[in-house]
Amino acid sequence: MHVSSGRWLFGLLLALTTAVLWGILPIKLKEVLQVMDPVTVTWYRLLVSGVLLLIWLSANRRLPRFAPLGRRGQGLLVLAILGLTSNYVLYLIGLNMLSPGTTQLVIQMAPILFLVASLLVFRESFSLGQGIGMAILLLGFGLFFNQRLAELLTSLTAYTTGVLVILLAAFLWVFYGLAQKQLLTQWSSPQIMMVIYLACALLLTPWAHPLQVLQLSTLQCWLLLACCLNTLVAYGAFAEALAHWEASRVSATLSVTPLVTFVAVALAAVWWPDHVQPEQINLLGYTGALLVVLGSALTALGPSLLAGWRARRARLALLRP
Repeated sequence: MHVSSGRWLFGLLLALTTAVLWGILPIKLKEVLQVMDPVTVTWYRLLVSGVLLLIWLSANRRLPRFAPLGRRGQGLLVLAILGLTSNYVLYLIGLNMLSPGTTQLVIQMAPILFLVASLLVFRESFSLGQGIGMAILLLGFGLFFNQRLAELLTSLTAYTTGVLVILLAAFLWVFYGLAQKQLLTQWSSPQIMMVIYLACALLLTPWAHPLQVLQLSTLQCWLLLACCLNTLVAYGAFAEALAHWEASRVSATLSVTPLVTFVAVALAAVWWPDHVQPEQINLLGYTGALLVVLGSALTALGPSLLAGWRARRARLALLRP
């Protein structure tokens, strides 16, 4: 079982880096998806990231060895590859149907589902604080979708389909996250990500259309490159954060990702109105987004908050005459 290193400040900075990069990613992807299909975009992101990691690890003579993994490790590796590939493709399919802000808020279910799965796999406890956090989270989603709640519950429109696709992407991401955390007992984060990226790209090759890149404008080419580097840095930071910090705290930090997206969309809509459209959400919807973030953070941090409260009570009891 993987044990965090305890370097919490480093883990926090890495998790925040991931949150910011994930927050701005859908804005760039939305522009690239106007020309390229989701599978091809994913193929480029994974291939470029994997090749760069291969070059770096080869130069440092740190290429991974598969023998120490054993059958269990190899099974985890396959699980991580399938989970991440499915997540990447489904996320982009959903993004084609939704706005960046909505997509990022719904994919917020990924760290929550990851937390719930961690409670089962890593045998962490579920506290009252986490229960309250879950309730706030569900209330937040209800408020966020207040303008289209009837549509979501009664009809299978493109909007509803997009939400369901993103939820499925979030669910499949959990398998990657759990396998990734356990693989850290055998390989370093860069080694894991290199193998997963290259394997995912190989898996998608039959359905990719690389020549679509020739149809991109200069701006879209730069954005595609930025998406590729975003993939490398964001997931590398996430993997390293798990190595140095508890999964629950990493999940809590990642809960701010939707807020980063909403702020980035608002700024981009002002600076580049020809390329980015503002979110069509009312005040109640934005209130719901804040509640989703609050609920996510509280759910992730519930055990730590409860432990801290009990420790303070114990210290106070000892000080009493």
